[in-house]
Amino acid sequence: MREFDYQGSPARIRFGAGARAGVAEAVEALGCKRALVLSTPQQANDAGAIVNLLADRAAGLFTQATMHTPVEITEQALKAMRDNDADCTVAFGGGSTTGLGKAIAYRLDTPQIVIPTTYAGSEVTPILGQTQAGRKETVRAASILPELVIYDPELTLSLPVPMTMTSGLNAMAHAAEALYARDRNPISSLMATEGLRALAEALPRIAMAPRDLSARSDALYGAWLCGTVLGTVGMSLHHKLCHVLGGAFDLPHAETHAIVLPHAIAFNAAAAADELRPLSAIFGETSPGAAIHGFAVKIGAPTALREIGFREEDIGRAAEIATANPYWNPREVTRADIHALLAAAWRGDAP
Repeated sequence: MREFDYQGSPARIRFGAGARAGVAEAVEALGCKRALVLSTPQQANDAGAIVNLLADRAAGLFTQATMHTPVEITEQALKAMRDNDADCTVAFGGGSTTGLGKAIAYRLDTPQIVIPTTYAGSEVTPILGQTQAGRKETVRAASILPELVIYDPELTLSLPVPMTMTSGLNAMAHAAEALYARDRNPISSLMATEGLRALAEALPRIAMAPRDLSARSDALYGAWLCGTVLGTVGMSLHHKLCHVLGGAFDLPHAETHAIVLPHAIAFNAAAAADELRPLSAIFGETSPGAAIHGFAVKIGAPTALREIGFREEDIGRAAEIATANPYWNPREVTRADIHALLAAAWRGDAP
């Protein structure tokens, strides 16, 4: 047994169909009186239902949450907090809304509740990724971790199947890299393996029957585990590349993770063969990178960066940004390596 250091997450989790009904009581339990509800423009109507559940504990609704958490949107939300005399937030939606809630908490240290409607997993991490001047920076602080996450599988029933598949693969990316994290521990590896298993079983079922509540519940359970692992141990090459592609080239978050993951895992497979063995066992294939690529094809996820707007002429610049600052990875990373990896991901090659 290798030496390890483990710190469990203090975040509280409520999981169950219909759990959103208790959001007003949850605000009261946090000692708060006025919650600003956050959402993207696309989910404004559904977020309005949360405002109704909050009743007199609702301070208002801010609906401008945006992918990659631009600092200028955060500043608008901070003004809404002040103007509405809000003392906490309820973030309703996916990673964009969760990110905005975290950005507010990081600046104001206000309590936050998250009600996820996707499988992003970021709701259970003390990590904030925010974008300014075309660069995405990552910040870690105790105040960024939400106090309460309400997982209500009913809210994921209407999530479109293509978005479900990419969001699920995004969650799986957290667990896959956690398996070989430098600061991994027995608990993080158990959670990562179980999260991967749950999503590997649930996503094909959802693809066949999108309103299968049991499958949706299993996927949300897996996403919670994968997200918790993301907040427990450090990430490596895969997450670095996705932050570069999202922050500098404004590529969609979940789709980018889904496409890059097989290539990043294949790149690290030889250096982390033992650590990645659980992933191969889950998919029944020796090569973990090929296994994830085959799974993505099976569930209809995108496999090429060119499909989501990344230009071939930008590969060199992306490789330069990704290697500008050193970071830990199981295998040494060079600019030529990253150029080749991104070129393969741009074409949609199987790793």
